[in-house]
Amino acid sequence: MPLKSLGFIPIPNGLNSDFDHAVFDPKTRRVFIAHTARDCLDVIDHDRQTHIATLPGFPAIAGAVADDGEVLTTNRGAATITWLDAATYELKGVFPSGPRPNGAAILKQRGIGIVACIGDAQQGPTLQVIDLKRVTQCAIELPGRPRWCVTDAGGERVFVCIRDPSMILTARLPDLTAVVHWPLPSGGAHGLDIDHAGHRLYAACDDGDLVEVDSTSGKVTNVWPIAGPPDVTFFNPATGRVHVAIGEPGVIDTINPQTGDCVRTPTGAGAHTSAIVVPDRLYVISPAHGGLLVFSDE
Repeated sequence: MPLKSLGFIPIPNGLNSDFDHAVFDPKTRRVFIAHTARDCLDVIDHDRQTHIATLPGFPAIAGAVADDGEVLTTNRGAATITWLDAATYELKGVFPSGPRPNGAAILKQRGIGIVACIGDAQQGPTLQVIDLKRVTQCAIELPGRPRWCVTDAGGERVFVCIRDPSMILTARLPDLTAVVHWPLPSGGAHGLDIDHAGHRLYAACDDGDLVEVDSTSGKVTNVWPIAGPPDVTFFNPATGRVHVAIGEPGVIDTINPQTGDCVRTPTGAGAHTSAIVVPDRLYVISPAHGGLLVFSDE
């Protein structure tokens, strides 16, 4: 059976607009959504199920990540990273990045932000680590265009999807040493999430596959077909299922890695991004509907 629909939350100026990565911050119980076309960060109150704020000043925002009340955004239009307080929306810092910053992560306890930059004609793709308090950076060149990234449970390593050659690149934090390339059997590595307890990475690829990878060895442990080129991918540790947002034809593919079963839920054309709230909620941002489709993941 498809995921159970629980309702809809409208976003101002959201109809037929363009959105990118979103994130739930458990400390404030708010969902932060990269509203790319409007250069803003939209905020949803999860408990009240309503839109509560539109924060301007994020040029061509590509992604939002959060950790314990702090949010980091990647702003492609300005080649900057913005660090803000999730409760007050106070800007804690704005940092320069490489051209076209994309995937990101934030580790509050370590005081670092991580950003994977696509690059441009003058500068190739890079992976950067920013010390948010000391305002220092280190960076390495990447072998191809980066997509999304995640870190391990201890914040000791970062994992980055690279489109071509399709792979997961991993490096030690915070100095980005001990770099290893793990090739994938499907082209166009894109969406990425991690099962910390099970030591598994889930990489959704443009060629139409979800690839499971051992996060300690890089060994490919399973491959499942999905409906089309994917984007945002989330693993739910409460249910053990992986949700892959696929903008065309507009579905969520939900895979149970234990059984290989796949459930397909219609969403809307162009609905390629989502946000998960553990244990039981999945939000899908749908431009065709102008807001968030709310689903139960039980």
